[in-house]
Amino acid sequence: MASFPESVNENDIDKAKFIGELLVPMAPFDQKAGREAWTVAFAPDGSYFAWSQGHRIVRLIPWAKCLSSFSVRHGGEVTNPTSPRHLSRQSCKGGSVIPMAGAPPEHTIDCGGIVWGMAFGSSVPEKQSRCINIEWHHFQFGRDQLLLATGLNNGRIKIWDVYTGTLLLNLMDHTDIVRDLTFAPDGSLMLVSASTDKTLRVWDLKDDGNMVKVLWGHPNRVYSSAFSPDSSVLCSVGASKAVLLWNMDKYTLIRKLEGHHNDVVSCEFSPDGALLATASYDTRVIVWDHQRGSILLELGHLFPPPSPIFAGGANDRWVRSVSFCADGRHIASVSDDRLVRFWSIEERAPQAVASLPNGLCCAFSTTGSVLAAGTCDGSVHFWECPRSIASLQHLCRMALRRVKTTQQVEALPVPMPLRDFLTYRVV
Repeated sequence: MASFPESVNENDIDKAKFIGELLVPMAPFDQKAGREAWTVAFAPDGSYFAWSQGHRIVRLIPWAKCLSSFSVRHGGEVTNPTSPRHLSRQSCKGGSVIPMAGAPPEHTIDCGGIVWGMAFGSSVPEKQSRCINIEWHHFQFGRDQLLLATGLNNGRIKIWDVYTGTLLLNLMDHTDIVRDLTFAPDGSLMLVSASTDKTLRVWDLKDDGNMVKVLWGHPNRVYSSAFSPDSSVLCSVGASKAVLLWNMDKYTLIRKLEGHHNDVVSCEFSPDGALLATASYDTRVIVWDHQRGSILLELGHLFPPPSPIFAGGANDRWVRSVSFCADGRHIASVSDDRLVRFWSIEERAPQAVASLPNGLCCAFSTTGSVLAAGTCDGSVHFWECPRSIASLQHLCRMALRRVKTTQQVEALPVPMPLRDFLTYRVV
């Protein structure tokens, strides 16, 4: 069994550019379970990076400061820390980074339990709470508010102020591990939690964290969830091959997507909202047109492709995580075959690969130029996304798909080849 199809020469695939790592202190007792970096996250404005180091600890580091610790010095000067082209392989032991004058503070947070899920949320004051009957609130989130939500193994969700590191809220309704958290990207501070108790719960942090709705529909554990860019649709994935789409205005189930053969553990929408990527233990990443419920692209991690029976069981190619790049053209995946793959939606084979033993999760930076991946030993590794100039056609397609659904595009009086391009049928 191979990691690439026979038509692809592994030596011809580019090696992704490694730019740095964050390591945790090594000690004999750290070898026990609970040390894993189950989640990594970037703040929406690109100001902070956070990851779970294991043993209840979350580390918050200003992203510019983290990049500065990787930067190459030329002639005694530090190069622009925001340019990944100048990053080098220097590690950041224990998460310590080069101090910068006037920079936001770092924080090390003890969450009181193993952290499985994590998400940043930013507030837009003019975005009103959906709970219209309450006129007084204990918390008044301002324009500059940046929050971090952490989901724990005991079912609790803790909300932290990123700038001060203080605990603001403690949400306690789940009865099992909170595997994933995601904020609505519209600044409403609506939070969705996915849990192994088979439920998704919707919380309104502008209403002091009150729970708005419980979403039932998963037959088994829920592993991950993701909002569409306009916050109108939620995708949730879990055990028993489940991929569910929810209407987040009415909190109703839209449809189930069928195509995976094993547990589905990660999902993410493309920046224009037209595509949905899901990662599964069946050794595949599937790219969907979620508005029609159809499969556009299958990205395999095992060749020849396994039969549904083999894919539905234990194998050494479980795909652990998937993330969409901000350019809308690249996808990253982390698999148990010790590789990180960078895919182009225009190709069937990886554009670049990198070695990553024991990878668990991945996420692109806000700009999409850097991928962060967490591992079983609590460390985080960073690579530069393959760089290329997007075509004008792709940029126009993304602009159109941000405002029009697949059905609306199909109704346009345009030639069939252009319609297929706009609906991503030619990927």
